[in-house]
Amino acid sequence: MSLRQACRTLSLSRTVYFYQPDTRRDEPVICAQTEQAERYPPYGFKKLFRLLRRQGNTWNHKRVHRIYCLLKLNFRRRGKQRLPVRNPAPLVTPEALNQS
Repeated sequence: MSLRQACRTLSLSRTVYFYQPDTRRDEPVICAQTEQAERYPPYGFKKLFRLLRRQGNTWNHKRVHRIYCLLKLNFRRRGKQRLPVRNPAPLVTPEALNQS
């Protein structure tokens, strides 16, 4: 079966089949993200993206998030520990003050 026929049966465009992503454009994004992630380890994606934007980079958030996930920076961050629920007890009043 020819490539043309195979693409037609799969309803796939031949341009999609031959598409090669240009990964060289991602190198500056990778460098900037690793640098910021090392500098600010507790920051998540949103804060790191804002930092990159403040530096003057105009990268798309979808592209930056794709690279963020490729670098395995999207691990689950530990949340703040919550205090246990406390049941308030009523204040004890002295008996002598109540009788007067």
